[in-house]
Amino acid sequence: MTEVGLVCDSTCDLGPEWLAERNVAMVPLRVQFGDETSLDWVGLRPLDFYAKLKVSPILPKTSQPSPADFAETYARLAGEGADEIVVVTLSSRLSGTFESASLAAADAPVPIRLVDSRSASQGTGLVVKAAVEARDAGGSAEKVEAAARRAAAEVHVYFVVETLEYLVKGGRAGRAQALAASLLNIKPVLHIGGDGVIEPYRKVKGMRSAIEEIASRLAADSQSAPMRVSILSGGDRALIDDMIAALARSGARYDVESVGMVGAVIGTYTGSEVIGIAYHPAG
Repeated sequence: MTEVGLVCDSTCDLGPEWLAERNVAMVPLRVQFGDETSLDWVGLRPLDFYAKLKVSPILPKTSQPSPADFAETYARLAGEGADEIVVVTLSSRLSGTFESASLAAADAPVPIRLVDSRSASQGTGLVVKAAVEARDAGGSAEKVEAAARRAAAEVHVYFVVETLEYLVKGGRAGRAQALAASLLNIKPVLHIGGDGVIEPYRKVKGMRSAIEEIASRLAADSQSAPMRVSILSGGDRALIDDMIAALARSGARYDVESVGMVGAVIGTYTGSEVIGIAYHPAG
């Protein structure tokens, strides 16, 4: 029987413990505060990162893994008996991580199947979970890849941030836009869909209204099929509770399977006060 290896990068935000328990290798991205560089989820856990972010006078920088990082992981899995490897990465429209994984695949000792999740954080996490389930059901590398690609095509992420400060500092939003939003208490709901880029969805007044807007979007999409949902957050319990309550009121057909943290790499651009959902059709 062919043994299928699974690889993801750290921005799936499932965490090293969850991944290790399911025999998924994680290649971490890097976060740099000045001269200090840490590995996402390995040397820098989310809660520690957000505590540091709040007091740091400088915004951290993020960087993708090198092809050598992926090559080392491919070689290790092949040495452990993998006949083929399926790799799921952060959206190629948001990072060069997919490119690094692709470059490393050229000289890998076993065939590599690459899947661009077209998503981030818990959205990528749902694609990884689809791959894990297909592999654990005895699927071939081809079937595992197909399951991951199907999930990638169907996953949506909707989220809102309390402040655009970090998106501005990271070059993802204009200062004038951020200032106007702050003065008017406008919260832009952001969306990551099938094209793998972050786009504005709606602008609403206040965080609670933004959360209700996200819940309403899930309710509309779930009319055709029940949805599998992961909540993503920066650890703010009040925002998590607000999201759970909004989903319950929305009339959506869904099952929340997890509540996950946004790690340091994605959190560099969102800050700690972020809340949202990732979802795709169940089954």
